[in-house]
Amino acid sequence: MRRYSEAVKADVRRRMSPPHMQSVAQISDELGIHVMTLYNWRKTWRLQGEVVPASEKDPDGWSASDKFTVVLETAGLNATELSAYCRERGLYPEQVDRWRQAAPTWPTASVPEALDANEKPVLTL
Repeated sequence: MRRYSEAVKADVRRRMSPPHMQSVAQISDELGIHVMTLYNWRKTWRLQGEVVPASEKDPDGWSASDKFTVVLETAGLNATELSAYCRERGLYPEQVDRWRQAAPTWPTASVPEALDANEKPVLTL
């Protein structure tokens, strides 16, 4: 199995992330990295809580877990910091505000990363 440097992985993460939002197939063609390797990297980054959308969709089409991650990352930011965060990721502060308002209504099943991994459901009879 071929090993890739952290610099290559950082470049791939940058390409996958907003505002670039390149597809896995496009990155694979350009860099010659197998698509399954790229999918595995993206999955790892997402599990670590990084915003690496699962598609090239407009941010409003992102999954609830991606939006939830953005809401968590921006929770303590003031307006200036939020604007800088949004510029780096190709977002608008208004989108983040809408996501914050919608957060209480998101079903918990769509944001499993937010739950404790050791938490088990309690069954009652």
